[in-house]
Amino acid sequence: MTAVDTNIAAPLMRVLRQSIRLSHLRRFETAVRQDGWRLAIAKTRHFLGMHWRGSAHTVLRETTTPSQQTPQYLQGTWQQLARGNAFHVSPPQRDSTHRFVAIIGDLNLPQCRKYRVEQLAGFWRAHDVPCEFAHYEDLPRATRLLSLATHVVEYRLPATPLTEMLRYEARRLRLPILYDIDDPLFSVSAYETYGNMSAIDPVTKQHFVEQAPKYLSMMNGADMISVSTPGLAQHAALFSSRPIHLRRNFADPVTLTAGARARAKRPENDGAFRVALASGSKGHEVDFAEIADVIEAFIMAAPKRRLLLLGHFNKTMLSKSLLARTDDVPFSTYEAYLAALARADCAVMPLADDLFNRCKSAVRVIDAAAVSVPSIVSSVGDLAFMVTHGDTGYVAQSSADWLTHLSSLAESPDRALRMGVAAREALETVWSGDATPHIIDPEILEWVK
Repeated sequence: MTAVDTNIAAPLMRVLRQSIRLSHLRRFETAVRQDGWRLAIAKTRHFLGMHWRGSAHTVLRETTTPSQQTPQYLQGTWQQLARGNAFHVSPPQRDSTHRFVAIIGDLNLPQCRKYRVEQLAGFWRAHDVPCEFAHYEDLPRATRLLSLATHVVEYRLPATPLTEMLRYEARRLRLPILYDIDDPLFSVSAYETYGNMSAIDPVTKQHFVEQAPKYLSMMNGADMISVSTPGLAQHAALFSSRPIHLRRNFADPVTLTAGARARAKRPENDGAFRVALASGSKGHEVDFAEIADVIEAFIMAAPKRRLLLLGHFNKTMLSKSLLARTDDVPFSTYEAYLAALARADCAVMPLADDLFNRCKSAVRVIDAAAVSVPSIVSSVGDLAFMVTHGDTGYVAQSSADWLTHLSSLAESPDRALRMGVAAREALETVWSGDATPHIIDPEILEWVK
């Protein structure tokens, strides 16, 4: 076997070992049943491609797969309770000594799981409210948590036979329900004007559009809705008359600790000035195009300037000269991502101005600040709200602004360092998850009392 054969065989065997599992076969069966063969095969091709590149576990984190995933899971229990006149129950006792929040959500996307599920669970626990979470397909765990709960949070769930069954059980138990969402997945108008969808194959895009009414159905069946940004709240209000409240993403203890560790292990300064661009999903080349000419002009203007791409990015849009000055780091774990980001001198976060992006949160600002890296951000979405212009970073309003701010940091490395330190201090003091109105609306706190 030649060296080339070995290089191909090793990753192929890894893909086969990691992919051919009973849990994955069950998920494929579920995808076929819910989405049809074409989309199920498209998802499988994407999943296998991620495995080939060694980063699939960052997209599909393993969760417990229940022995049964059918909407009839509770049917026998309900019928037995009804025959015994025990179907209807009193509302659970709710006071300061007896509260339990159950989060039932789609936990497959690591960033979403981190910022909207694990972070929220940590928030409630820090405020003396027990909280646990479950994937909505993990029916034994999900139903057990519902039996213990005084409050239910449904995260990013569309209406399916499984989610409707769980909602029915929550209503049978007379539990108050809050629906949480962090993207306008309910909005056909947002999808159809979202430039990043150009990177998605037509079958998958059509699936997203067709799913929008199902997300809206779940939203409007809840008692209250929480969202991650004011822009998303404003857009959701066009679709729902339910109370809509804000719960921004913030820097939890895990983020702060991981960021400090990554910064402490940063390699010694080699004299290069690195500009980081992180992309957690496909399609962000459309956002980068907003500043592509500026970035190329800036990088090529001095010999020790480099572009640092983190995550998903189609490098074919880069010129040969810029590509030669570009470092590419695929996503693996959150800790590895922060370690790579810590090498940067600043991070850039452009966003094209469309409905979907106006709903975007500032998680990338949080990540950069965690490793003491200042951010230059677009004025679209919630990015600018987390940046104190001229202190913890810059807000760019035009192409000229991007070049001016990049040049300012490159020409004064001490300024970049000071801004990074200030960004980290602001993260610890202003954005660390206190129960303050800019983090969480008081109405959500009252809902749990």
